[in-house]
Amino acid sequence: MTWIDRTLLFTPTDYAAILLLIAAWLFISWRIENPAQARPSVSMIMDQYRRDWMREMVTREPRVFDAQVINAMRQGSTFFASTIMIAIGGALALLGNTERLAGVAKDLAIGSAPAMVWEIKILIIILFLSNAFLKYVWAHRLFGYCAVLMAAVPNDPDDEQAYSRAAQAAEICVTAARSFNRALRATYFALASVAWILGPVALMLGTAITFGVLYRREFTSHSRTVLLTQTSRTQT
Repeated sequence: MTWIDRTLLFTPTDYAAILLLIAAWLFISWRIENPAQARPSVSMIMDQYRRDWMREMVTREPRVFDAQVINAMRQGSTFFASTIMIAIGGALALLGNTERLAGVAKDLAIGSAPAMVWEIKILIIILFLSNAFLKYVWAHRLFGYCAVLMAAVPNDPDDEQAYSRAAQAAEICVTAARSFNRALRATYFALASVAWILGPVALMLGTAITFGVLYRREFTSHSRTVLLTQTSRTQT
């Protein structure tokens, strides 16, 4: 079967749905990380809290609490990375048994497409999951770097290196959190891509719901209002 024959296995609606999925993923990621100055996202607000945390750490004794927080972040990234590995394994197992999946789909009146169509649909899910896994692993490593930098911050706030090293730790923590958030978004859209099994319309609907959930949580949620209010009070 040639590449032209393979492309004919999908309808224009399928191509429109997959383009919408990728465009929504890329756009919401860009919008969250590059928000309007007057309307910051939750991720950007939390970045400032992380910088404030590292400045406060300089004068905190003992720093057991700070160690516990950064350890919790590392455990969170480890948990998600492990979960994604299990999901990838399940998807790969399903990839090797697409004929049975095609039979089940036919019985459920979902469609009677050839096995190759199901393989490509599963591959899209695997690609999103793989992207998320790599970012979770990188976030875990960056949180480890951050822990080392935190340990290198002098206990004396009058030390000339105290606040500069705290600022370095803050920026590494911000970078780690950004990688973790990108992994979460890839995970969300991996779940949305599962809807393609039901058809292109279902994929469009799943993409729209995922986009809406991410936008609401970052720009219109109650938690954002609370965080923004606290930030305003701190600045005043």
